[in-house]
Amino acid sequence: MLNQYPLWKNLLILTILLLAGLYAAPNFYGEDPSVQISPQRTSKIDQSTLLQVEKLLADSALKAKKLEMTEDRILVRFDDTEAQLKASDILNGALGTGYIIALNLAPSTPGFLRAFNAKPMYLGLDLRGGVHFLLQVDMDAAVQQARERYAEEIRTILRDNKIRYSTVDRDKADILVKFVDAQTLQQGRDVIKKDLRGLQLDVAEGDLTIKATVSDSELREVRKFAVAQNITTLRNRVNELGVAEPVIQQQGEDRIVVQLPGVQDTARAKEILGATATLEFRLVDTEHTIGADGKAPLGARLYRDRQGKPVLLQRKIIVTGDQVTDANAGFEQQSGSAAVFIRLNSVGAKKMSDTTRENIGKPMAVVYIENKSETKEIDGKKVTTKKKVEEVINVATIRGHFSKSFQITGLDGSNEARDLALLLRAGALAAPVDIVEERTVGPSMGKENIDIGVKSNVYGFVAIALFMIVYYHVFGTFSVLALGVNVLLLVSILSAMQATLTLPGLAGIALTVGMAIDANVLINERIREELRNGVTPHMAIHAGYERAFATILDSNVTTFVAGLALFLLGSGPIRGFALVLMLGIVTSMFSAVLVSRTFVNLTYGRQRKLGKIAI
Repeated sequence: MLNQYPLWKNLLILTILLLAGLYAAPNFYGEDPSVQISPQRTSKIDQSTLLQVEKLLADSALKAKKLEMTEDRILVRFDDTEAQLKASDILNGALGTGYIIALNLAPSTPGFLRAFNAKPMYLGLDLRGGVHFLLQVDMDAAVQQARERYAEEIRTILRDNKIRYSTVDRDKADILVKFVDAQTLQQGRDVIKKDLRGLQLDVAEGDLTIKATVSDSELREVRKFAVAQNITTLRNRVNELGVAEPVIQQQGEDRIVVQLPGVQDTARAKEILGATATLEFRLVDTEHTIGADGKAPLGARLYRDRQGKPVLLQRKIIVTGDQVTDANAGFEQQSGSAAVFIRLNSVGAKKMSDTTRENIGKPMAVVYIENKSETKEIDGKKVTTKKKVEEVINVATIRGHFSKSFQITGLDGSNEARDLALLLRAGALAAPVDIVEERTVGPSMGKENIDIGVKSNVYGFVAIALFMIVYYHVFGTFSVLALGVNVLLLVSILSAMQATLTLPGLAGIALTVGMAIDANVLINERIREELRNGVTPHMAIHAGYERAFATILDSNVTTFVAGLALFLLGSGPIRGFALVLMLGIVTSMFSAVLVSRTFVNLTYGRQRKLGKIAI
């Protein structure tokens, strides 16, 4: 028969529709106001923590909808925001600074849908809100790091050129290089001037010291690079968090705006974005001891391990976190303890190779460095203080020569290993950042405007449906059903992609609906034309779909090309609109041609003698 699909094609279309319904369904279950409890590095989540939370809520006569516990957090769901806010205040006061208490909207997707990894779409800042951070880049620290880096490069250049020098020290904004005589001073001045063009060199008459100052133009580049590098690093970290369509952009000379629309784990977002954790690898100083006054001798630095015991390390840094190209959390094979597996770039690998080859049998330490901000309430006012944590997390004897790949242990469990690996993999911040503003952003349009936007799509759909049914009768009904399938497919694909739906995305859906019905109009008009030419109904249906396909394909391909150009050249909301538009073109082709034809075949295909059709 002309108008019948084989069984396999009907089953394939049915399977696609069932999957579309499965992955679109989570969007209809809404979200629960929730309180999320995450541990700080010194705390942990276990059954006793869960029991403590249950008791606190019970004592306050607050009824939770559901409590969920994983290895790294507790999620308490409520029926309304009033109970959520009360619970947040109670838990904040009772649990102390060992835990991060954050307000979330947790999807209330049923377990059977979560088993298929079906999740709802995120909504953008303009529809649902999210988290907004304003970060301040510490420019003084960036300049300080640049001067430290230049001092180390001067030492390396002089050693490589076998030029004897006394000391390389820093004096506020200057680097002072002392030599043993005038001849070596001149040699040193020539090689430094040749290799380090960003330094201005000055030699006082009769003095054997070169005063090197970082030039103003170089300082401007350092500051500019610090912001640019931090934006790249923050974007990498956001990608690790799995946030769709984030906004990360520079504001002014030294600030960065980060907006995370639809983010679920706000506590983890703050923890990862605000952290400046990195590593330093140093040799343990075995030749000196700590002075009687508790201070480190010249050429060494005093650190402490996690038990508070002093550890004396050499000042020279072997490798830093910004030379790490890959880092993955795992477990050490022999002891089963948490570990991070490190890979270095070529520069870091050479330094590590030279150090391990020359120091076999000597201990090497891994120093963990983290800049943290602590907020305390003093006299009714919230005061934020900065705190730099530097601690030795691992000391191991160099047993053999290695360079590019190795592992570090001594971490406080798998959570810290995971976080440290994430931070190192995403890249070290070029300069520390402080969160100077943090807020949860409500929908910028307001709930009323959101409802109006959604209703406009619904009213448009209903208006099109009424027109199609009145004008094309039964075939109009088929077109409306296909149009509904098209929207279902589009929503399911966006949900499966975990895309963030913004207002431009809603506009893309509205445009998709109009374009999809346009294809059905072309098909129906072609069928009517064939009937007017005296063709039998079965032949008219077959010819209508076959001959309209070329026109439908041509119009959709040209629109798809325009959408692709918008996606490649645009940014932010424009890319979101273009993505929805391109996906909508694909789904409308499928629904208008295959799905509507399936409905027609099931209705008329089995009738061998078809006298007339309602079109």
